[in-house]
Amino acid sequence: MWKFESSRAHSKFMKKNISIIGSGFSSLSAACYLAKAGHNVTVYEKNDRLGGRARQFKAEGFTFDMGPSWYWMPDVFEKFFNDFGKTTNDFYKLKKLNPAYRVYFGSEDYIDIEDDIEKISEKFEKIEKGSGMKLKKFMQKAKENYSIGVTDMLYKMPGMSPLELVSLKTIKKVRYFVSTIRKDVNKEFKNPKLRSILEFPVLFLGAKASNTPAFYNFMNYADFGLGTFQPKNGFYDLVTAMVSLGTSLGVSYKTNHDLQKIQIKNKNVSNLIFENSEVKCDLVISGADYHHTEGLLPKRFRQYSENYWENRVFAPSSLLFYVGFNKKLKNVEHHNLFFDTDFDQHADEIYNKPKWPTDPLFYANFTSKTNAKTAPSNCENGFFLIPIATNLEDSIEIREKYFNIILEKLESYTKQKLRDSIIFKKSFCVSDFKKEYNSYGGNAYGLANTLFQTAFLRPNIKSKLVQNLYFCGQLTVPGPGVPPAIVSGELVANLINK
Repeated sequence: MWKFESSRAHSKFMKKNISIIGSGFSSLSAACYLAKAGHNVTVYEKNDRLGGRARQFKAEGFTFDMGPSWYWMPDVFEKFFNDFGKTTNDFYKLKKLNPAYRVYFGSEDYIDIEDDIEKISEKFEKIEKGSGMKLKKFMQKAKENYSIGVTDMLYKMPGMSPLELVSLKTIKKVRYFVSTIRKDVNKEFKNPKLRSILEFPVLFLGAKASNTPAFYNFMNYADFGLGTFQPKNGFYDLVTAMVSLGTSLGVSYKTNHDLQKIQIKNKNVSNLIFENSEVKCDLVISGADYHHTEGLLPKRFRQYSENYWENRVFAPSSLLFYVGFNKKLKNVEHHNLFFDTDFDQHADEIYNKPKWPTDPLFYANFTSKTNAKTAPSNCENGFFLIPIATNLEDSIEIREKYFNIILEKLESYTKQKLRDSIIFKKSFCVSDFKKEYNSYGGNAYGLANTLFQTAFLRPNIKSKLVQNLYFCGQLTVPGPGVPPAIVSGELVANLINK
């Protein structure tokens, strides 16, 4: 009897062969934590380069990060590497940007958001009397919510129970869960420019400010309080760092592995079927698109119906342009927001009445402003993003129409001719998100963080129907964004290791 019990106890902690589907940040994170725990971990990526949406490509002397570009919440990244006895500085150098970003409201009408709350408060005060002190009070509340939301809650919410949200601290903050970002901002600030700036961080959560719980104002602290950083060689530095760490822990990475089918035996994944190979595994984590992954299962093992997915509130898709200019650009910073049109109308055309935007807001990023190596000598590297609804008709003609719209605005507001200086251009949109990432509806950021899509109300991190199948990434907990994705990997690894 003793030998039997001892054998059972030992087998419970036996090293497992774990397969991870996809190589986005949640997958890279989970791989490191599970390898550290002693498991054999292999990451399978369908494309030819690791990083998921954070891939990088080079063309004609330019280097482009394909997706994430805002390095916010540096404490989350630091904690990740600290968990392995490392620091971010062991892998890449960070620069705090000043200004963090520029917001254009029209020709010769812009605000630079600097790297210090005192400076930002002075800017607010000049625009709206009394708003400087209001901003400081607003930020104090945002800081408190950041401490609760990130330090106390983010790492303790695998989405298994409503009780995960309940603590003395969250009970005291209940007002922030029933109010919205829009209501709280509008209560304190009247100027539309200031309101737009304070609502902007909600874009990272993939939802309208009017639908996002006020508790998420902790993103304002991430913005104004912690600041905006840039890895020396671009955002792909983070991918390289996580892969390097994983390799040192024994993780194997395989590219060009497009999963075709998941075989089930006795309510467990038995085999993963790729185009040219078949893999046996003890446990599977999918960091790939949740809906797509379930579509590879026999129908009776899918937790969520098509109707379920059709009724979720998805974060936007994006129309992206990667552009190389043969000269240095004037009057732009590393990050630039063009909020020169009706914020609410554009949001309405994303969420409520999906259509191509009448007059789009857009974002422009020039990495060569802080790292000359991302462009040839005396050239500029441009990344442009227009948030759009999912599942829109996507054609070359439509893409060109919107490129011309934003280029005309950029030329007008920065007072320079640019069209004849373009020497490279590549676009990426809804059809590419579907093709490259199997993204549901071509979404770019996953499920929006609305009140009814938070924590345990998001798709499960562990399958209820397949015993050894788990999920991580932006369609499950904690939600969209790079820091939450890294935390998602940790959460699923912790669940498995328990």
